[in-house]
Amino acid sequence: MKVAVLTGGGDCPGLNAVIRAVVRRASLHGFEMMGLRDGWKGLLEDNHFRLTRETTSGILHRGGTILGTSRTNPFKVENGLERVKRAVERNNIHAIIAIGGEGTLSAATRLSQEGLRIVGVPKTIDNDLNGTDFTFGFDTAVTIATEAIDRLHSTAESHKRVIVCEVMGRHVGWIATYAGIAGGADVILVPEMPVELPRVAEHIQSRHASGRSFSIVVVAEGTRIRIAEEEEGQLVTSGALDEAGRPRLGGVGAIVAQEIERRTGYETRVSVLGHIQRGGAPTAHDRVLATRYGVHACDMVARGEFGKMAALKGNEIVSVDLSEATRELKKVPPEFFEVAQVFFG
Repeated sequence: MKVAVLTGGGDCPGLNAVIRAVVRRASLHGFEMMGLRDGWKGLLEDNHFRLTRETTSGILHRGGTILGTSRTNPFKVENGLERVKRAVERNNIHAIIAIGGEGTLSAATRLSQEGLRIVGVPKTIDNDLNGTDFTFGFDTAVTIATEAIDRLHSTAESHKRVIVCEVMGRHVGWIATYAGIAGGADVILVPEMPVELPRVAEHIQSRHASGRSFSIVVVAEGTRIRIAEEEEGQLVTSGALDEAGRPRLGGVGAIVAQEIERRTGYETRVSVLGHIQRGGAPTAHDRVLATRYGVHACDMVARGEFGKMAALKGNEIVSVDLSEATRELKKVPPEFFEVAQVFFG
């Protein structure tokens, strides 16, 4: 039986750990493993290679993905569905293990509904996939962001500055919230809650008036901000589109910093972490979680659990419907964000 595996969307620490686990577990079931290059593009262009214990040896700790990745969506390519089906038939592929986030798994859901045998593995540093408590890659991103915030504390205190740290998070603020709590941020701004910059400035002025000489502000890149109270929350973009056709985000940290300095008179700087958060080696937590996902996904193929995704529920890896995982984004709930707000001061 031949099983293909692909990685789609943004790269993420832990992808190679999943691939390695799938291949190791496949030997128990007698599967022949095929690696599809660059996500769904590998099927569309018939670009693949055989995966073995030898080709996946020594990759557990490596960042990125040995398969390559892209944001290609078969349903946005001319005759994409037919080309995928022909490739599956031509290569005698019994099943596909798709490792990806919301975009990759949304395509997987639709392909599954079209009759393809697909198993999903949740991957995103944003932790925004429904149906699972945590995605691998998230812990690594939070760890990197927290370390950065720790370092920013030192320089902010030394120079009596306000420092704005911009982290990833297009639609949700999980990284900002977790890293902000762990790093002791004084303000956390997330996409779930439009932000009024006048109130942020007032809060920082109040802190400084009470004797605190510096402040740390953490903002997710997709946060909608209001410069004036009567305005609608605005998404800050670079003016360009990414490969999926979405507005490319960038610059919210700079605007927040500019407005804080203008309104308070305090020297304010900005630090944008960007792709540093999703590059490099995964944490031990993400290596273990990714490995467990890979083993479970391979077992799902053996059991014929198609149209489903491996998911973490509590401390157990279980199988959930792909449609559940991609129905809506998992946002930071108000009650969890209230924990962070306890420390804004």
